[in-house]
Amino acid sequence: MRPTFSLGHLFGVRVGVHWSVLVIFGLIALGLAESRLPAAHPGEPELVYWVVGLVTAVVFFASLLAHEIAHAVVARRNGVAVDNITLWLLGGAARLKSEAPSPAAELRIAGVGPLVSLGLGVVFGAVAYLIGLPLGPGLAVEAVAWLAGINIVLAIFNSIPAAPLDGGRLLRAFLWWRTGNRLRATLGATAAGRGLGWALVVFGIYLVVIGAGFGGIWLAFIGWFLIAAATVEGRQAQMRATLGGVPVRQAMTPHPITAPAQVTIADFLDGPLFRYRYSAFPVTKDGLTPVGLVTLDHIKQVPAAERRATTVADVMRPMADLTTATPDQPLADLIAELESAEERRVLVLDGDRLVGIVSPSDVSHTIAWLTSTTAPGAGWLGR
Repeated sequence: MRPTFSLGHLFGVRVGVHWSVLVIFGLIALGLAESRLPAAHPGEPELVYWVVGLVTAVVFFASLLAHEIAHAVVARRNGVAVDNITLWLLGGAARLKSEAPSPAAELRIAGVGPLVSLGLGVVFGAVAYLIGLPLGPGLAVEAVAWLAGINIVLAIFNSIPAAPLDGGRLLRAFLWWRTGNRLRATLGATAAGRGLGWALVVFGIYLVVIGAGFGGIWLAFIGWFLIAAATVEGRQAQMRATLGGVPVRQAMTPHPITAPAQVTIADFLDGPLFRYRYSAFPVTKDGLTPVGLVTLDHIKQVPAAERRATTVADVMRPMADLTTATPDQPLADLIAELESAEERRVLVLDGDRLVGIVSPSDVSHTIAWLTSTTAPGAGWLGR
């Protein structure tokens, strides 16, 4: 899931928000302000209901962020780098740069999320109780009690043993420990995820048929998401297994065509570089040192009248926002990066020198070559 805009860094991890968060944020605020709060405590001004509903929705997303930050912190303590965290329609996702090194590490990384949500639920419940002692029932108590309940529900739901939920990661850790095979464990967890997803879809359709309306549609949508996410996770696991032992250097396009940072967009389009018909170009400041990446999509966003005054450096994606790799890094580590990165490119660096670029088509060609041989992976040893 690609972030729409950034919230900056928290605990050294980039935090982004997808546009779909606005949808669920609005639904939560609307449901609280127009339904739950007035029903529980009628007679208050409508503005008060909306203020409490909006504040509660903000705290709810802060709870989701705490859940994902916990995953990221524990992942880093177990030697797994974290690229970013993205909040979106169905919660959040911490994107890890590599796999957990062992079933025990997988257990710790996956298990901390539901534990944090459960802990937050207990804390909010205690706060609601303490507020209610001197003040009695009221909007504040109702809002905090809702936060307690929703966090406990999230902890329980996320613990269901089905990918891509945290419970699916826990199931994978168990199967990995029992079988000693990470791929089989992942495929088992993703099969459970697809099974749960189809069950939710069928039940959601049933609810729609009997008149449940929005609730059934929402449940079916969650089921569809689980099916899609579990399928992607299973496919990535199979790709990682196929690419096992293959270094980045064997799949990258070496010595990529680069664009000078100082050239104007107009000169770039009129010059020989554009005629290569590539859709992305690493950007260098001296022909050697990479400073970013520019794509045709970036260039098309510049109005024609401004292209003679706009340089490639003005529209490129800077290095700080790009994914990079080393030539000897396992190619399997880049699969998730390529699927989620906005530019769908990884720059390959040897020190501070650009030596190659990897795109999804490079990975596809590598997999096609490997699967066409009788001994996948063996042919790379002599190249």
